[in-house]
Amino acid sequence: MPSSSSGGRLRFNPHWLGLVPFALFALLFLILPTMKIVVGAFQTPDGSFTLDNIRGLNTPSILSSYWVSIQLSLITAALGCLVGFGMAAAVILGGLPRAVRGPLMTFSGVASNFAGVPLAFAFLATLGPVGLATLWLRQEFGINLRAMGFNLLSFWGLVVVYLFFQIPLMILIIAPAIDGLKREWREAAAILGATGAQYWRMVALPILFPSLLGTFALLFANSFGAIATAFALTGPQLNIVPIKLFAQIRGDVLGDPHLGYALAFGMIVITGVANGLYIWLRVRSERWLK
Repeated sequence: MPSSSSGGRLRFNPHWLGLVPFALFALLFLILPTMKIVVGAFQTPDGSFTLDNIRGLNTPSILSSYWVSIQLSLITAALGCLVGFGMAAAVILGGLPRAVRGPLMTFSGVASNFAGVPLAFAFLATLGPVGLATLWLRQEFGINLRAMGFNLLSFWGLVVVYLFFQIPLMILIIAPAIDGLKREWREAAAILGATGAQYWRMVALPILFPSLLGTFALLFANSFGAIATAFALTGPQLNIVPIKLFAQIRGDVLGDPHLGYALAFGMIVITGVANGLYIWLRVRSERWLK
């Protein structure tokens, strides 16, 4: 074999050098920061072991921030899955022109990574209190969004903003699963007398269910960990975990970095469970689609 010498010793394979940049990036920006967070969550400022930081999470304010973040993530993940699946199914299976799929997938690839301050500014300029769409609806049709209860700088306003990247992410992930539905399955169901609704209820959706549930878990984790968009849009007034974490570690006199580590540790546990569930369900779904 090319990787071993005649004496049985392994020989250096230069192809492994291609993984060095990725390994360094993962080590410096993922593994080491995560280890520092986990260790810091169980340390005092002088470096000794303590559980006080974890106990500090059991306060009404912090528990409320976790609950609000979970609600926000569940709602945006559910709506993102519902709308994204409908759009992907319409383009792939709905008989729309094939030319529509390319632009949709391209836009989804861009929009799924469009977040932070630019996204917050775009929505403020469009649907903010003096945004373009807000003023146009008021002047042309007499529709006052604020009077109707819509406020972009609120929980439901943040839901609308998060859907901008949640829906495209759903489209990107679920499209290959929908492509994996074999034409023979639909033809067999039709031969046996099944209607379109029965095919989806008894064949397609059960096969796609692991992919749908796994993508829901991924969208939940994606929303739960987002901070830049929420902070740029609402500032510290919205009580969600990423904003409360930022307040603890930014260096204010009232900040507690080690409590911030504990907050981040809780986020790692929640998002880790969601991502683990996504990976497990994705493996299960791929068995059906092979």
